[in-house]
This record gives sequence, C-alpha cells and structure tokens, in this order.
Amino acid sequence: MEELFQGVKIRVNDKLFVKDPESSELGKSIVKMSIVMMGELGFEKFNFRKLGERIGSNESSIYRYFENKHKLLLYLTSWYWGWMEYQLVFATHNIPEPNDKLTKAIYMITREITEDSNFSHINEVLLNQIVINEYSKSYLTKEVDEEDKEGYFASYKRLAKRLSEMIRQYNPDYKYPSSLASTILGGALHQHFLKDHFSSMTDCGGDITPTEYLTNLVFNVLKQDSNE
Repeated sequence: MEELFQGVKIRVNDKLFVKDPESSELGKSIVKMSIVMMGELGFEKFNFRKLGERIGSNESSIYRYFENKHKLLLYLTSWYWGWMEYQLVFATHNIPEPNDKLTKAIYMITREITEDSNFSHINEVLLNQIVINEYSKSYLTKEVDEEDKEGYFASYKRLAKRLSEMIRQYNPDYKYPSSLASTILGGALHQHFLKDHFSSMTDCGGDITPTEYLTNLVFNVLKQDSNE
C-alpha cells in the first residue's frame, strides 16, 4: 500500500508562491534549508539573506519563489497540514468502526512525528517543531481574514472538517463537533509546546503523552454527552 503513495504530491495553494518550489532543485533546496534555519533561528531572526548564504544562492533568487518570509511560513505550514491530512486518510481509510477510527485519528494528529521517506527534501520532524512553535504567527495578523478568503488556511480547515466528521460519526448527537475538532488540533500543538517549555503547566511528559491526554479528554466528553 505504501508504494501507492510514493508519487504523492502535497498540494499547496499556488497563491502562496511565485514559482512552485517543487519544480526545481533550487526550489526544493530553499524549502529544505528554510525548515532547518527556522528551526535553528526562529521565524523572527530568519530572513532570505541568511537563507541565500546558507544555500549558496543570491537572495534575489529566493524572491523568485516566495514573495516574503510570511508567505514562506504559510507555504510550509500549509504543506504540513496537507501532509497530516494525507497521513490521516491513509491511516484511517480501512477502519469501519467509528470508535477505532476516531482513536486512530487522534493518535495521528497528536503523536510524535517521524520522518516520511516519500518526501526526501522535507524533514517532517523539524517541520513539526516549526508548526508547534511558529504556526500562530501565520494567522495572528491583521490580514488573516483576507488571507483566509484567498484560501491560505484551506488545508488546516480541511483537516479539521475531516476530524469533525469522525466525531459526528462516533456521536451523531454531539452539538459541537467542529469546536472539538479544532480543540484537538490546537490542543495537540499547545500540549507539545508546554511539555517542552512550560512543563509545570501540563501533565504531559514522561509517561503521559499529549495523545493519551487528548484521547481521554475527547472520549470522556463524547461519552458523557451521549449519557445525558
């Protein structure tokens, strides 16, 4: 089955780039090294001049692919959520039981990320850390509504919709499937951040994982609701 997915391309809104970075080795190098450098420096200290120096190319060549570093961050995070959706669909497509399907979905979204050999120019482990640490900077802007209209957050919203549908399948009477789905997505990032930086604010860490916590939370909420 995995061989069927080796040629998969994660689709990203073409308004996020000037030239598709997947179309050339330079573009792939820009994406690959930007992930490494954002992980090292953080989004604020990262810039195209430093990236150009690292890949041995002119800064101007990077602008032929991305308008600015905000668009590059949106591209990377959009790719990540598209990849997560692909992982989710692949992992749950053959699970008929709603309980098992939702359990698997929560695991896929909240787990510790490992590298996917199908995408050699992208380190999903490093990209996951960027999403945990930097994703909010892509949408906590004055332009968020306009960017949403342009479809910049479509992959994130599509993943949330898939998850809300699984919640609805498990408990059709639950009134808040979309809110719970977004809580799982955001909560997974937040709990991973807390365990790495503010460990006194979470029980996750050591033997308790974000997966265990969020699975417990979700099913307790859904079962309690079904009993009322």
